[in-house]
Amino acid sequence: MKIVIQRVSEAKVEVENKTVGEISNGLLLLIGLDEEDTKGDAEWLVKKILDLRIFSDEAGKMNLSIQDISGEILCISQFTLISDYKKGNRPSFIKAAKPELALDLFNYFKTEIAKSDLKIESGIFAADMKVSLINDGPVTLVFDSKTKN
Repeated sequence: MKIVIQRVSEAKVEVENKTVGEISNGLLLLIGLDEEDTKGDAEWLVKKILDLRIFSDEAGKMNLSIQDISGEILCISQFTLISDYKKGNRPSFIKAAKPELALDLFNYFKTEIAKSDLKIESGIFAADMKVSLINDGPVTLVFDSKTKN
């Protein structure tokens, strides 16, 4: 699993010109699912994200987690994160999880992160989505569950 984490002051996702998810102060998560990903990958990433200290404390230091600030999370599935671009000029998505597996893992990830009792919003899996955000900082990180060891 690969996740692009963006600290945002606001973000929203639209499908067919209708807002289907919207947050203020928090994290936008772009989630790519690999054919080899498991629930264990999702669980590890949820813990890392919830404990990640990238919000400013009173002294202006990145020392607070999303839980510390009672922030909000917007989850967006994005299979293009699982691309192979080594050969040629057209990316290959052959290693991306098949839709059935990806949907199950995406929903599992959302269920696990929702246990935090934070506000969790989401795009629509496999839909043509328009995502807009104001990146705060900017702070953008990339996590890959394959590098957890």
